[in-house]
Amino acid sequence: MVVVVAAALYDDRGRLLAARRSAPPELAGRWELPGGKVEPGERPEHALARELREELGVEAEPVDRVPGEWPLKPGYVLRVWRTRLLSGEPAPLEDHDALRWLTPEETWSVEWLDQDVPAVAAVAGEGAGVAGAASGAGGASGAEEAVREG
Repeated sequence: MVVVVAAALYDDRGRLLAARRSAPPELAGRWELPGGKVEPGERPEHALARELREELGVEAEPVDRVPGEWPLKPGYVLRVWRTRLLSGEPAPLEDHDALRWLTPEETWSVEWLDQDVPAVAAVAGEGAGVAGAASGAGGASGAEEAVREG
């Protein structure tokens, strides 16, 4: 079984980061929680930190695992961690062409990949939950903020 790890990455305002896929073609244009495959011998938490560094150019810390796991394609399973941004500004460096910070009210305003919907529902049902994140905060505007589109 190949484990794919993903981040429920929150900023200090309690917003969740969504990443729009640019590849492969069958996934392009849909949104996901950022992450990737765990390499043989690698701990899932280390894989997640590595993937976020490679895909988004940030340093992040997995805080705790969201209960459950979700099937992807045959032989693959998705596991999600609530994750804290430590440094850097997320940018779509690899496999993505846009990023958005979503307030709790905006969680369903993007077209999530079918495989990510149950995981996002589990994350959304628990709220932000990351120490230091303002629960339910959306800032003064409460508007979805595009981080970078390229």
